[in-house]
Amino acid sequence: MAAGLTFHEPRIPVVSDVTGGIAGADRFTADYWAEHVRAAVRFHDGVTALREAGAATFLELGPGGVLTAVAQEADGDRAAFVPALHRAEDEALDLVTALARLHVRGVDVDWPAFLGGGPAPHVDLPTYAFQHRRYWIDLPGDVLPARAEAVLPAPETAKRTGPRRTGPELVPALVAEVLGHGDGRDIDLDRSFQDLGFDSLNAVRLRNRLQEETGRSLPTTLAFDHATPAALAAFLADGDGGSEREGDAAAVPAPAGAADEPVAVVGMACRLPGGVESPDQLWRLVLDGRDGIGDFPTDRGWDLENLFHPDPDHPGTTYARTGGFLHDAAGFDADFFGISPREALAMDPQQRLMLEIAWEAFEHAGVDPTSKRGSDVGVFAGVVNHEYGVRAGRVPAEAEGHLMTGGAGSVLSGRISYVLGLEGPAVTVDTACSSSLVALHLAAQSLRAGECSMALAGGVTVMPSPDAFVEFSRQRGLSPDGRCKSFSSSADGTGWSEGAGVLLVERLSDAERLGHRILAVVRGSAVNQDGTSNGLTAPSGPAQQRVIRRALATAGLEPADVDAVEAHGTGTALGDPIEARALIAAYGRGRERPLLLGSLKSNIGHAQAAAGVAGVIKTVQALRYGVLPRTLHVGEPTAEVDWSAGSVELLTEEREWPELDRPRRAAVSAFGVSGTNAHVILEQAAPAPAAGGPTATEPAAGGSAVPEQAVPEPVVAEPVATEPAATEPAVGEPAATEPAMVVVSAKGAAAVAAQAQRLLALDADPAALARALAASRATLPQRAVVLAGDRAELRDRLAALARGETPPDTVRGSVTRGSTAVLFTGQGSQRVGMGRALYERYPVFRAAFDDVCGLRGRALPRGADGGARGRGVVAAGRGGAGGGAGPADGRSAGRRGDGGGGGR
Repeated sequence: MAAGLTFHEPRIPVVSDVTGGIAGADRFTADYWAEHVRAAVRFHDGVTALREAGAATFLELGPGGVLTAVAQEADGDRAAFVPALHRAEDEALDLVTALARLHVRGVDVDWPAFLGGGPAPHVDLPTYAFQHRRYWIDLPGDVLPARAEAVLPAPETAKRTGPRRTGPELVPALVAEVLGHGDGRDIDLDRSFQDLGFDSLNAVRLRNRLQEETGRSLPTTLAFDHATPAALAAFLADGDGGSEREGDAAAVPAPAGAADEPVAVVGMACRLPGGVESPDQLWRLVLDGRDGIGDFPTDRGWDLENLFHPDPDHPGTTYARTGGFLHDAAGFDADFFGISPREALAMDPQQRLMLEIAWEAFEHAGVDPTSKRGSDVGVFAGVVNHEYGVRAGRVPAEAEGHLMTGGAGSVLSGRISYVLGLEGPAVTVDTACSSSLVALHLAAQSLRAGECSMALAGGVTVMPSPDAFVEFSRQRGLSPDGRCKSFSSSADGTGWSEGAGVLLVERLSDAERLGHRILAVVRGSAVNQDGTSNGLTAPSGPAQQRVIRRALATAGLEPADVDAVEAHGTGTALGDPIEARALIAAYGRGRERPLLLGSLKSNIGHAQAAAGVAGVIKTVQALRYGVLPRTLHVGEPTAEVDWSAGSVELLTEEREWPELDRPRRAAVSAFGVSGTNAHVILEQAAPAPAAGGPTATEPAAGGSAVPEQAVPEPVVAEPVATEPAATEPAVGEPAATEPAMVVVSAKGAAAVAAQAQRLLALDADPAALARALAASRATLPQRAVVLAGDRAELRDRLAALARGETPPDTVRGSVTRGSTAVLFTGQGSQRVGMGRALYERYPVFRAAFDDVCGLRGRALPRGADGGARGRGVVAAGRGGAGGGAGPADGRSAGRRGDGGGGGR
């Protein structure tokens, strides 16, 4: 029969246990297979050849684990040997355990396909548990923090001396050679060559060695054109020489939307005063009617003993001693982003904050951030302060060389693109307090123009020094108690605060096509300038009216189509009346219902470059939940405004959104001291088609406007957000998979434990949680897979994992560099009743087997019952005719039946 077959060269290298080495195309002949049956099995040589070829993980296909036991004896503990099946009584558990063991070693597993395929149910997963260390250069006696645990612990591995392959195997090996390292498996493939220690000479040496190994002509700029080992390996594996393909790719424009196409908000993230670390925590803050104003930070080197003075004219002091602060602004997970402690110390904390919440915005959208590396995602970031490091009395020597990029405003957006590998536009905006809203406007324009397919848009403010308080004290523009009393008769100045916020946005048509959860829609936006007003920093009412009308025009709406406005509302005696009169003139005429007016600044203070995006996040939540929170600190509306001139009302009490026969709409305003004004109109997302009942995280219609579960402390877990039914895709329960495989990963062991703690707080259905994690989270180097059949098992095992333990039916480990080998057990893989069980349990196997019997039945001898002998053998039970080809019981590997082949 073998002589009648046509043999082709294998696409995957095969190690033969006849020769003990890699088999070439000339080996696969009829004579070879005849020899294969009779010859001694050189199994030890075969395993050794696989190890020398770079295999670090071995999967045995077949029951019993015979080859796994023998291979471990041959190779020791240097590699991982994983049997697919070894317990006949629970094959399903065996298989999922094997997949889990492969996954934690770094083998790619298509989890969405394994867990049922199709769209995963939406579960509000917690964002990544960043492990902060302190980085701040203003305190006396600064000490450079020690690096956290390595991102990729170096496993004990044998030195690879065998043949190398191009791409994933060749590049790390040559990088290690050029750098003088012992093993390429220690190389972090996602770090840039510069971060790995390359200079120009090393780059040329690497290019020369690659030319020698591949026989290809490569440019001297190779390491600059493909800045990480992973990117270079992908380029080499492509096999096209690169330049032509790169030119073709550059020539293909991104699809552009219509000039007025709405833009969908699909993800959000924030850090705001009051300990707010997520949009849901912000929503809880405003619904509870709390503010986040507190004392000055004590960890930034401010001279707090001499900073306060009640006299507004006293130089160098402030008459306010409270504000809204991010008290963990010095904290940063440098290891997570592959940044050295030296560079992290020199980085503006605003850059650090934006890196973390950019990652979280992707996760909030259910998008794996690593999946966007190399794609045309844009970054538009607003920033005001540029003081970090510049005003320090002493700059540590460790920070020198990084201060320029660490403090440059332009690098704020570029840093996010660089670290996450995003290749769309990267633009930093400084229009003072309108910066983040201008950034959103620019992102929407860029999306419609086709410059990018997605965009991160937002802003950040951290105050390294108290200069803003001192300066506004001289101008008598501060609120003495640090609180913004927006549009109130008691308004007495602004209250400075800090914050950071990011939105992930894309064209509405793309969000619908990709099945992304749409939180709200940007219907229109506009930006303009005051021009010559009554003073450089004085707002202009006519300019504010013009920007509102332009935004309405771009949205194709009339003033009465907008229900509410999240105002700038700084709480100053000059700015608030000007803004209120502009709103009354633009929105307040000819309305059936009054325009409802509020301001988040009454809760968190004036977050400057983050003020606009924070207002957008609050407004998106209000649109989703159908509630308009009250504005704090308003005794009586300011008498400086004729409120009877138009139909505009202050939100002095919480209100349900009015019942409407159209989507809810609200606008957000921001006016910068630069004179740049911005206005954005948001619209409630259209309800998704129902496909069953609400998921575990969705309330039924008319449900509560807040999550029922209390918000835990930020360090422990994100809140369990209950999604409004009106804007959530209703997805049926996923097909049950026994047991559910809950995949947890992080950059370090401590973060794995913290991530497990966050997941524990969800108390989610195991199958839904498993599919959501597999579909939307990055798989990072430190991994654990928890197998659980029900909620109770999942809770127990996650709790143990959070304590740093390895509970039953849980596999944990770290990614190991190296390829995967597959061991085929040959005749030893058969056992009594195996074929019958497959035939009975799996329809696909049954249909295929029936087809084969039908095709080959004429050539097979007939049994005593007149049926084909092959079918009778499979159908027989234990003790029946030909009930099996012999048990796989671990007998000598030198016998062909137990060591029939090793392959890779």
